Amino acid sequence: MSTIIAGHFQLQDDVERARRALIDAGFPSERISGFYLSQPGQHDLTPIGGDNIHSPGAKESPEGVAQGAGAGAAVGIVAGAATAPVTGPLGPVVGGLLGAHVGSLFSFTKMKDPGEREEGGRAPMENRPAGMLIAVAFDDPGLESRAVDLLRGLGAHHIERAKGNIVDGDWADFDPASPPDMIH
Repeated sequence: MSTIIAGHFQLQDDVERARRALIDAGFPSERISGFYLSQPGQHDLTPIGGDNIHSPGAKESPEGVAQGAGAGAAVGIVAGAATAPVTGPLGPVVGGLLGAHVGSLFSFTKMKDPGEREEGGRAPMENRPAGMLIAVAFDDPGLESRAVDLLRGLGAHHIERAKGNIVDGDWADFDPASPPDMIH
């Protein structure tokens, strides 16, 4: 496996400019890969699309719905029974159903807030941002600082280091969901 230095750009023209600059600096064109990176969660890594089989923020929802519905139904039945002289025999039933519905909304308290770190997951800033990405592979460790300086000078942001293979302009073993090793 080779060392790969990758930089993110917003525009495809910037990636083409970086590709020309890398070639002019002596990096072989077949070891340079430029492509669009989708935003996190939209990399189509699973058979049903997306990056995960289950939504990471919703894993506690079924438990929360069941707890809330149970507690709400119990409260609703008691309230309905108390109003039975006025509402008749349907009071506890309607109270139980209404209480279960309101109680099931309790599951929203189990959801994580936007930007909150998922238990066992990565923080949002540990994901690669969407946009154009250009990567260059090399085997000589002395070329790393040259590649980083060149991309930085061209305005790349989120410059990262990886190990992998770029063959004929294709980063064959790129995993968009892997945590990047950010340099800059």
